[in-house]
Amino acid sequence: MYQIGDLIVYGGEGVCRVEEIGVPKIAGVNKQRQYYTLSPLYREGKIFTPVDAKVFMRPVITREAALALIRGIPAMETVIYENSNLRFLNEYYQQRLQNYSCEGLLQLIRNTYAKRVALSERGKKMGLVDERYMKRAEEMLHGELAVALGIERSAVPEYIAGVLGKDAQLA
Repeated sequence: MYQIGDLIVYGGEGVCRVEEIGVPKIAGVNKQRQYYTLSPLYREGKIFTPVDAKVFMRPVITREAALALIRGIPAMETVIYENSNLRFLNEYYQQRLQNYSCEGLLQLIRNTYAKRVALSERGKKMGLVDERYMKRAEEMLHGELAVALGIERSAVPEYIAGVLGKDAQLA
């Protein structure tokens, strides 16, 4: 069970702070269950979720794990997924987002970036589905890395470039 003040990754929402644990004073909740009151770090609002919910929750990675992940980027294998069927393309990306691991998000970003480069070399642009999922993966990953590294979310790409060296690329 998480404690008040803990920073956790909550499903597709991203990083949230545990504000309260108990029965919220709102209509319609089961008064026999304990709930987390979560505050997302990167948007306004509150989330009320049962402590024993099936929604994915895990602690934010450590600074050491974040640095190891970044240092491992050059060794990551790149796989470009192409499918003209938008339903299959959506399913492919959705499956990769749903594990909510930093490694999985980074792999999705790296693969999609490589796809963009390959398409650009052929004089083509990447599709909206690819762009949308790459942006979502970046938001989720950068949010968690920012918390782990103690920096602003907008500074994460520059931080990664600094660790890997100015000539390093995601692809």
